This record gives sequence, C-alpha cells and structure tokens, in this order.
Amino acid sequence: MINMSKVTIYTTPTCVYCKMTKEFFKENNVTYEEKDVSVDAAARDEMVAKSNQLGVPVIDIDGELTIGFDKEKISKLLNIKN
Repeated sequence: MINMSKVTIYTTPTCVYCKMTKEFFKENNVTYEEKDVSVDAAARDEMVAKSNQLGVPVIDIDGELTIGFDKEKISKLLNIKN
C-alpha cells in the first residue's frame, strides 16, 4: 500500500521516540518530511505554533497532530493495519 498522506515529523537527533517513529514509518513504507528542530529555528517555531509545546516528536499527518510515538493513533491516521 502506498501512503498518500502528507506526513511531517519534527525531531531531534537524540530523541528515542523520534527514532521509533521513523523506524515505524520505514517498516510501513510511509513517506515523510523530517524537520530537525535542534538546528532549524524556523521548524522549531512552526512546531511550537502548531502544537503549543517543545517536546518531540510532533507528527503532522494531513494537519492532524500526534505528540509522541502514539503507534495506535498514527496507524489509524495512516490506515495501517497492525
């Protein structure tokens, strides 16, 4: 199955949950844009404006936000059967 959703993940290099989310995307062939908020101030500001918080990962799937690696919610938003 090819995912046609627009997926953006806001991450930092040291975030364990970010790595888990990206691995989950890889396993399920989800195409995503990654924004490293530790080096990209504009991305950090964008993430805070969307989510009102600084914790990562923040995952934006077609405008629907998920904070943290919530596998069940992410799977539902992407129509991935577990």
